Amino acid sequence: METESVKSALSEQSSRSRRSRSHTHRNNHRLHSNRSTRSTRSHRKGEDPMAPFQTSVTLSDENRDGQEVIEVQILPQDDNWGENTTAVTGNTSEQSEIEDVGGGQWPGEPDTGLSFVCHRYLGSVLTAILSIAAFLSPLAMVVLPKLGFFPALNPGPTVGLQQRLQLLACGAECKGLLVSLAFKLVLLAAGAWAVFLRRPRATMPRIFLFRAAVLVLVLVCTFAYWLFYVVQVTEGAVASATGEETVDYKGLVAYSSSLTDTLLFIHYLAVVLIEIRHLQPTYYIKVVRSPDGESRAYSIGQLSIQRAAVWVLEHYYTEFPIYNPYLERLPVSKSRKGGSSFKFYDVDGMNNTSMQQSQSRAMLAAHARRRDSSHNERFYEEHDYERRVKKRRARLITAAEEAFTHIKRLHNDQVPAIPLDPQEAAQAVFPSMARALQKYLRVTRQQPRHSVESILAHLADCLSHDLTPRAFLEPFLVPAPVLQNEKEQKPVQTWALICEELLSRPIGHGITFQLRQNDVSLLCHVRALPHFNVTEEVVDPKSNKFVLRLNSETSV
Repeated sequence: METESVKSALSEQSSRSRRSRSHTHRNNHRLHSNRSTRSTRSHRKGEDPMAPFQTSVTLSDENRDGQEVIEVQILPQDDNWGENTTAVTGNTSEQSEIEDVGGGQWPGEPDTGLSFVCHRYLGSVLTAILSIAAFLSPLAMVVLPKLGFFPALNPGPTVGLQQRLQLLACGAECKGLLVSLAFKLVLLAAGAWAVFLRRPRATMPRIFLFRAAVLVLVLVCTFAYWLFYVVQVTEGAVASATGEETVDYKGLVAYSSSLTDTLLFIHYLAVVLIEIRHLQPTYYIKVVRSPDGESRAYSIGQLSIQRAAVWVLEHYYTEFPIYNPYLERLPVSKSRKGGSSFKFYDVDGMNNTSMQQSQSRAMLAAHARRRDSSHNERFYEEHDYERRVKKRRARLITAAEEAFTHIKRLHNDQVPAIPLDPQEAAQAVFPSMARALQKYLRVTRQQPRHSVESILAHLADCLSHDLTPRAFLEPFLVPAPVLQNEKEQKPVQTWALICEELLSRPIGHGITFQLRQNDVSLLCHVRALPHFNVTEEVVDPKSNKFVLRLNSETSV
């Protein structure tokens, strides 16, 4: 009886497995037929056959060890991009999100609202208006009396023409002041254009104290000079009415020249405070990127916290390597995909307590052994991954060198073949290295960053400039800097600045602030540079004499 029950159970299991396999085969057949119809439709529509890589993820119906099975298939759109490759993994849905290297929306979309535009350009517009008003003030002070705006310099008809011309006359000394004023204004305009006339690099949440102080100083200076100018001209008008000595034109030219001198000194102060003060290194700042842990250390001057954050972002986009979220989890080995490696069968159909306890003890022991050996598995997985990357890299370099040997630049030579432009030459050479490049991009998870169109454009540019194969492979072999990534090349990059101190305060020893953009964050620690005490040590010339110590064991 027991033998018959075992046979019936085995036959039942075999029939179930056959049904599941047939059901899975039908699903796979339906899936491949759908893909074939999609590909034929795309070719009928006349789409570009050399499209970027695409990844499809399909959840099958059967489970393995209580986990859902995910079928990941990378579908190249052209025969030149290699054969279809299918990989079946036992990862859960949470792990498969990292393994999916298909295209998607990248975070960090720029803010283009009206409030952001006003916040971005309001300070620059106010600065430009105030600077232009201050720059034109000396010219206005010289030109307005000539136009007859002030009666002190334009007396009534009772005064003769000769006296009126004498009041507006400009002798040799006055003309020298005018020439000096013209050159000062030209120098002021050139200095302002070279230092301050540029697009703002960043929009900061707090006010820039030094720039605000300089603008207030310019406003106060311009207002004070105009006030005293009007008062002086008014007093001149009163003096002219009473018959006393009136104001002359030479005095007004000297007055406007003194305003130009003051503006030049204010410009010098602005250059010192805004451009020169922070150049001397005072602190060092340690920048750590999360989640991959990439870090850099820089020396930095005396800046405010918000300006230091902008300074860090400038170095981050030009010196840090590209963050690849798909490399956070390496492909796991088969021994770690499933659950326990022990399976228990209850042949007699009896679930006694002792058997359950033995099963639980065996499972706990297996999990403990796996936990103790997890570092070994990680070590071998990383070693195997590095070996595969080096292997694919060597194949890619060899394929690129062989492909570049088929291209030769024409120098007014008569050849039987039809000459090709750089784009046509790139399309002709690319298929010979496409498979090696595709495999390297797969293993390094760089597929979302490089499309076929961008690769062909880069290859045509390299061919037109006579670059070597290593120069062509540089964007794929060297993942740096961050701005090399086309996804990061945006007109506006939005980051959140987090700090316990007021952002307009200067940085100091022990201050920590964080820059965050979606899943990427930069943690910055500020430390003061030490004081270096360099002493002088004089070496006695008599101590620079030597003698040979001869020994029988030495070769001398």
